Amino acid sequence: MKKDIILCGVGGQGILSIATVIGQAATSSGLHLKQAEVHGMSQRGGDVESDLRLSTQEIASDLIAEGGADLIISMEPMEALRYLRFLSPDGAIITASEPFVNIPNYPDRDALTGELSSLPNVTKGDIAALAQSVGNPKGANMVLLGMAASSIGIVSESDLRDAIGSIFSAKGEKVVALNQASFDLGVKVSKGE
Repeated sequence: MKKDIILCGVGGQGILSIATVIGQAATSSGLHLKQAEVHGMSQRGGDVESDLRLSTQEIASDLIAEGGADLIISMEPMEALRYLRFLSPDGAIITASEPFVNIPNYPDRDALTGELSSLPNVTKGDIAALAQSVGNPKGANMVLLGMAASSIGIVSESDLRDAIGSIFSAKGEKVVALNQASFDLGVKVSKGE
């Protein structure tokens, strides 16, 4: 069993935190893991992308070939479309619905939403508003991870939740609880609850 995941967004949105949580859950589950990151101008609001490959078998390369990704998890809708060429024909996209407008020629929001909606297997959510609803305005990335948990599949929701506890433990119990609550809300949203 394997899962090839593209994680993408804009610098500062927490893409690498998502990668760290998934990676921790994968290694705790005894899976093989390869990861490649492209930071771009991430400190200035540029795009950030990470290839994350998980498998029960050894993995030769850390890069995902075009048409080879099972899943795109995107903190920003335009970034999801930027990496569309990497998605396999039966792959899925889990993305934020609200854009992070960081460039003057950002595409028209309605056109962007329309293009995403025309694709099969796309799940969108206002992750910032959902994170705010549990009192964790910085937890939109954990909401998105929760929304993607069932699509990741190769690691369980409980393993991901445990990894959040481990990764954020140095920041204290309150931060762990807020991030787990954000993740839990994302899981509920993905299940239509």
